[in-house]
Amino acid sequence: MKAAMSPASILASLRKNPSAVFIGLFLVWFIAAFLVFPNVNFIVLSFFGDDASEGMIRKLIDSPIAMRGLRNSFVLAIALSITTNIVGIFIVLVSEYFDIKGAKLLKVGYMTTFVYGGIILVSGYLMLYGQTGVVTRLLTNLFPEMNQQWFQGFWPVLFVMTVATTTSHMMFLTNAVRSIDNFTIEAAKNMGAKPFYIIRRVVLPIVMPTIYAVTILQFLTGLGAFSAPLLLGGRDFQTIAPLVLQLNSIPGSRGLAIILSFILGLATVVLLTVFARLQRGGTYFSISKTKAEYVKQKIDNKVLNALVHVMAYLLFAIYVLPVIVIVLFSFTNATAIFEVRFSLSDLTLQNYINVFSDRDRIEPFFNSINFSALASLGVVVVVLMGVHLQHRFDNPFTKIVEYSFLIPWMIPSLIIALGLLSAYDTPRLIMGNRVLIGTVAILVMAYIVSKIPMTSRLLKASYQSIDSEYELAARALGARGFYIFRRITLPLVFPTVIALAVLSFNSLLADYNLTVFLSHPLREPLGLMIRRFTNIRADGDTQALIYVYSTVLMAIAGVTVYLVYGVLLKVRDGRGKARGDRSALVQARLSRVP
Repeated sequence: MKAAMSPASILASLRKNPSAVFIGLFLVWFIAAFLVFPNVNFIVLSFFGDDASEGMIRKLIDSPIAMRGLRNSFVLAIALSITTNIVGIFIVLVSEYFDIKGAKLLKVGYMTTFVYGGIILVSGYLMLYGQTGVVTRLLTNLFPEMNQQWFQGFWPVLFVMTVATTTSHMMFLTNAVRSIDNFTIEAAKNMGAKPFYIIRRVVLPIVMPTIYAVTILQFLTGLGAFSAPLLLGGRDFQTIAPLVLQLNSIPGSRGLAIILSFILGLATVVLLTVFARLQRGGTYFSISKTKAEYVKQKIDNKVLNALVHVMAYLLFAIYVLPVIVIVLFSFTNATAIFEVRFSLSDLTLQNYINVFSDRDRIEPFFNSINFSALASLGVVVVVLMGVHLQHRFDNPFTKIVEYSFLIPWMIPSLIIALGLLSAYDTPRLIMGNRVLIGTVAILVMAYIVSKIPMTSRLLKASYQSIDSEYELAARALGARGFYIFRRITLPLVFPTVIALAVLSFNSLLADYNLTVFLSHPLREPLGLMIRRFTNIRADGDTQALIYVYSTVLMAIAGVTVYLVYGVLLKVRDGRGKARGDRSALVQARLSRVP
C-alpha cells in the first residue's frame, strides 16, 4: 500500500517529473471540459434555463405522454431486472453448472449477443418478427387474419432486451460459477441435499455479489433503454429516451426534454446509491480452505433433466435464429427475401457487390470505422495517462482523477449527449471559443466519454497486477519515469490496452444512442443508416442492404471477441507460468538503461 504524500513531497516529485505536470494539466482540462462542465451546465439549464421554468415542470406533470414515458421506463427497468436474471442465471447454469448434452454448442449460441447488439440486434429481431419479418410472413400465410403488427409494445421490447442483455451474465456470472469450490457442493450432496436445493442454498448465495452487480446493470439498462422501445415500442409503449429524442426536435419542447433527461439521470444516481447499499448489506463466500476444481453436476431426475434440455435448446434457437437469418439472407437475392424463400438457386454475392461498389452505400460504414477508431484510440490514451498517474502518485489529485473517470457511469448516454449539446452550442473559452455542434469532434468526444469508466476500471486492474519490484529496480539503476513507462510498464499492460481499444471500437461501430444526437449532418454513421432503413417499409433490396451491413459488423465483432479473449486468456494464464521468463525479460530491458 502506497503511503499518502505531503504537499511538499508532491511538489518535489512533480519537479522531478515534468511530463507528469503536462499530463496532469491535460487531464484537468479534459475532465473539466467533457466530464464536469457539460453535466453541471445541463443541471443548471434543467432548473434555471429559459426552457426549464416552474411552468415547464407543471407542463411535465400535466403531460400524459411524458408521465406515461416515465412510468414505462421504470416498469421496463423492474421487469428487465427480473426476466434477465431468470434467463441469464438459467443459461449460465446449463452451460457451466449442469452436465448438459451439447453444453459447448449451447454456450456458443448464448454468446451471440457478444457479436451483435444495440440497434443491429433490435433490427435483427424486427426483421424476424416485425410487420414484414420472416416469421410474420410465414405465420400470415398460415393465418391470413392475424395482426401483422403483433410484435410491438411492452412485451416485444422486454423479450428483445432480455435476450440482448444476458451478455453481462455470460461475462461475469460465468466466472463466479467456475470459482465455486467443488468440496462445498459435494458436502451438501453427502448431507442429502437435492440439486436445486444446493443451487438455492449454496450456489446462489456464493455468487450473490455478482448477481447484485449484474442486476444494477440491467436496471439501469432498462431505465435508459433507447433502441428497443424506439423500434418496437410503437405508440403504446414509449420510454424516456425515445421520448426525449422526439421532444428535442419539436420547437418549444426542448425544456420538457431537458427535464425528462434530468429526471432519468437523477434516478440513475439514486438507484446506484441504493443498490450499492444493498450489495454491501450481504456478501457471501465459500469458507473452504482447500478448493477443488469444479465438476459439472448431473440432473438425476429424468423428467427434470429432459425439461431442462428442452428449455436450454429452445433458448438456443431464440438466440441463434436472428443470426442465421441475417447471414443467410445477406447472400440471397431481393425477390427471395421478399417472398421468404430459401433455395440454393437464390444464393448470390450481388448484395455485397452492390454495397461495396456504391460509394453512397459504403460511406456510412467507413465513417463509423473512422469515428470508432479515433474514439477507441483516444479513450485508451486518456485513461492510460490517468491510470498511470494514479499508479505513480497517491495524492488528492489522482484520487479526483480516479473518481472523475467514473462520472459517465452514473449518467445515461442520453444525458452525455444532451450535456455536450447544451454546453458547446455556443463558443466557450474552455474550447478555445469554438462551437462543436455540427462537427465530427463532438461525436468522437462523446464516444470517448462513454467508454472511460469501464476502460479505467479494467486498465487499473491490469496495473495492480504489475510487480512493483521491476520499477523499483529500474529507478535504482537510474532510469527516468518516461523510460520506465516505455520499456517496462507499457509492455506489461499493452495486451490489456489493445484489448480495451478493440472492445471499444467494436461496441461503437453501430452506436445509435449518442450518434442520433451528435452526428455530423454530412457524415452519416452506420447506426443512423440502419435506423433510417428500418424506419421505412423495407423492400427486398433495402432489407438485403441491412442484412449485408449486419453480417459484416457481426464478422468484425466475432473476430474482435476472438482476438480479445485470446489475448486476455494468454495474459491471464501466462502470468503464473511465465513469471520467470517475464522477470528475465525485464532484467534484460533494465540492463540497457542508459
